[in-house]
Amino acid sequence: MVIKSIVVGALQVNCYVVADDASRKAMVIDPGDEPDMIMDVVKGNNLEVEYIVCTHGHFDHVGAVSDIKDETGAKVVIHRDELAMYNGAKDMAAFWGYELDPLPEPDILVKDGDSVKAGDLSFEIMHSPGHSPGGLCLFGNGIVISGDTLFAGSIGRTDFVGGDIGKLKKSFQRLMALPEETRVLSGHGPQTTIGREKRENTFSAEFLK
Repeated sequence: MVIKSIVVGALQVNCYVVADDASRKAMVIDPGDEPDMIMDVVKGNNLEVEYIVCTHGHFDHVGAVSDIKDETGAKVVIHRDELAMYNGAKDMAAFWGYELDPLPEPDILVKDGDSVKAGDLSFEIMHSPGHSPGGLCLFGNGIVISGDTLFAGSIGRTDFVGGDIGKLKKSFQRLMALPEETRVLSGHGPQTTIGREKRENTFSAEFLK
């Protein structure tokens, strides 16, 4: 498995390029900005991008979706409950003082339990609402790509439109039930593991009691 992390944009989003080593089939997860840098990684590793997966629709995670789709022809994947947030990303960006190009229509609307594949790699879709209504995580191959649901030591904000602390608590609990050795690749900040977050995350004591 090939995993490349690229920190993009003013809000320092972790964009991930994940690929099957044998077939070089790939997916790009959360291309928030700087499409040229993302495509340099794709081309430099001789990858064929089949899917663009958005863990949620906030502007800092989707800002380069149009460019990557134009370059690769890949299918855009979001959770079906995130369509309104995705469609509102341009307005959200403007509110925060950023400009966002129009986004393409999603090609695939997924639900909890679906899967997305790159060659022989398969990831389960875990619906993880709380930070946004249709937030999702990708679980498989010893990793979970958690978007803004879970960070090293913290969780995503719930004070945006569509945020819900009660739902985020349940999403947190579900992630903490994954194997402790699972690597967590989050939407911002450093990597961690489920085991470390069970022991050290600021919210574990409250959410897991």
